[in-house]
Amino acid sequence: MSEKLKLMVVDDEPNNLDLLYRTFRREFKVIKAESATVAMEIIEAEGEMAIIISDQSMPDMTGIQFLRKTRESFPDTIRVLLSGYAEEQINCDVDEIKKADIFKCVTKPCSLPELKDVIRECVELYKAKKSL
Repeated sequence: MSEKLKLMVVDDEPNNLDLLYRTFRREFKVIKAESATVAMEIIEAEGEMAIIISDQSMPDMTGIQFLRKTRESFPDTIRVLLSGYAEEQINCDVDEIKKADIFKCVTKPCSLPELKDVIRECVELYKAKKSL
């Protein structure tokens, strides 16, 4: 049996973290972080994540800022940004999204089937980058 890919979920709302954990725990090794700062510490200890799903609105830094920080050390990680505000989605600075190498921006609340489809795409992209 092959080892599960690591999927990090970053959100300051515990209910969202739990939902994402329950949604993906069978397919991935899911690692939860309640802030970008905690997530950075975990990444330093655990190494590369296949996929990171991060909320945009967090108290310590935005999701875009956090995902941008992960890009240099882990260019192969596939990054997904969750945003609770439609206008934030529209007004997301395209240059900042490119700099953070964000694969998809998903507006919350999103349907779980929709999010699972996005994550399936992420897995395919990650495997292609890694030639798995």
